[in-house]
Amino acid sequence: MFSFLEEIRSRNEILFWFGAVCFLFVLACLFLMWATDIKVLGINAWIKPLKFSLSTVFYCGAMAWYMHYLPYQGFVKPFSWAVVWLLGFEIVYIAIQAGRGELSHFNLSNGFYSAMYSMMALAASLVTIGTAYIGYQFFTQSFPELPVAYLWSIRLGILIFVIFSFEGFVMGSKLTHTIGGPDGGSGIPFLNWSTKFGDPRIAHFVGMHALQVLPILGFYVLRSLPSVWAAALIYGVLSVHLLLQALAGKPFISGQ
Repeated sequence: MFSFLEEIRSRNEILFWFGAVCFLFVLACLFLMWATDIKVLGINAWIKPLKFSLSTVFYCGAMAWYMHYLPYQGFVKPFSWAVVWLLGFEIVYIAIQAGRGELSHFNLSNGFYSAMYSMMALAASLVTIGTAYIGYQFFTQSFPELPVAYLWSIRLGILIFVIFSFEGFVMGSKLTHTIGGPDGGSGIPFLNWSTKFGDPRIAHFVGMHALQVLPILGFYVLRSLPSVWAAALIYGVLSVHLLLQALAGKPFISGQ
């Protein structure tokens, strides 16, 4: 584990340290979940910043690893700093709102909250656009040192990530993450995905984590180009199915 972390640090020190700070904040959120009883929409308020921080840890590790392969590194450092400032802004605002027992997303109750929500959407969009540009470089440049199955797993993982990152606008346009009912209520423990109504967050989560899942499979398990394409197709179809299921108002797992 330590050698793996050291390798990430050597590949991209900016994203390594930002990821480390986010991981420490994950631990802080775990403590705050235990120490406080602040709730938003009926669940502990610190679950949301914890999930966003943990997701950022995995994103930073993956992008630090992949961008090291790029032959031309000119975009890497400024993009890495952009990730720090943009995702850092999101996490800080989500945490502040959690501490106040207030919504961060879909909160249009006054002009300030509306502006901050729009800025979070802009921050996430800019990070996604930057990631898409990294993906474009992987599709258009040659990487003779990488196994072809692994290379295509990175390409397809980034592609699915970008698509389902922008799927967040489905929720943004509706100002809700629940289809067929109100936000909050019964949900899968910790993840809090609705067990009564449709929940587009599931497709958002599954699709975005193609960024990590497909390259790991491509490097360690599949190791052939047809297998990688088949896995990416199955993964993409599953993500689309989860989105269509949510839009139809159907829960991923039904609860009583």
